[in-house]
Amino acid sequence: MEIASVISTKGGPGKTTVTANLGAFCAEAGLKTLLLDLDTQPSLSSFYPLLHEAPGGSYQLIAFNDANPANVISRSEIDNLSLIVSNDPNNQLPNLLLHAADGRLRLKNLIQYFASDYDLMLIDTQGARSVLLEMALLCSNLAISPVTPDMLAAREFRRGTLQLITDLAPYAQYGLEIPPVSIVVNKLDSTSDARLIHASLIATFTGHPQIKVLNSTLPAAISFRNAATRGIPVHRLEYHQPANRRSPSALHIIRNLAIETFPQWRDRFEAVTEEAVAKLVKEDRSNG
Repeated sequence: MEIASVISTKGGPGKTTVTANLGAFCAEAGLKTLLLDLDTQPSLSSFYPLLHEAPGGSYQLIAFNDANPANVISRSEIDNLSLIVSNDPNNQLPNLLLHAADGRLRLKNLIQYFASDYDLMLIDTQGARSVLLEMALLCSNLAISPVTPDMLAAREFRRGTLQLITDLAPYAQYGLEIPPVSIVVNKLDSTSDARLIHASLIATFTGHPQIKVLNSTLPAAISFRNAATRGIPVHRLEYHQPANRRSPSALHIIRNLAIETFPQWRDRFEAVTEEAVAKLVKEDRSNG
């Protein structure tokens, strides 16, 4: 099972947008996908309608080591897409983990119980440095870090994320390697400043042993907001290129992001064509 955490040490870069849309696309490409919401502002938990809601969620999983799928895994309306909801409204988990012997290693020990049932796990984390974020990072094969194209966000990424990697480096003595970090620039508009910051990020991390900036970017497009409002993946909402826009469709954008992030599944992703999604949307409308 591939495990990717979506991280940021600063709020507002679009972690949930990336997690929800990338997860749904991977699920529709045939990958058994599990989303884990560790954010105390649980936007991911309510992003898509659920066909089945489990009695528990992230609190039961982490506080009580309850990895029984029947107790903690909910099923969304999207085929192959499941979810462990965030249900820690009083933010008790960080304090519990700080005082637990296995603390930052707990999730690493728990996810083995899901490995045989899923191809991919995506973890949405808090938008701040926390023990939950560190725990998620230490159990992952890959970290995805959305960054908005403004100078303050770029500086915060360099400061916060590089410090996070440095602080977690000692865990290597326990056989836990810090995963590589892929930066995806989110909410990229057509201004020269935004393009300059994107180019600056690429130049800054070229050759870095652990951090790379993806060529794929997510635009500041209204389709992403509309999809979230309607509770559907953005690639289903916009699978044709809009006639009034030069940039490609949301389907093209998310497919490229998936291919660059998980190249081992390229063939599956390329099979999610405009025609395939159009057929799926038509079937959904007929059944609905």
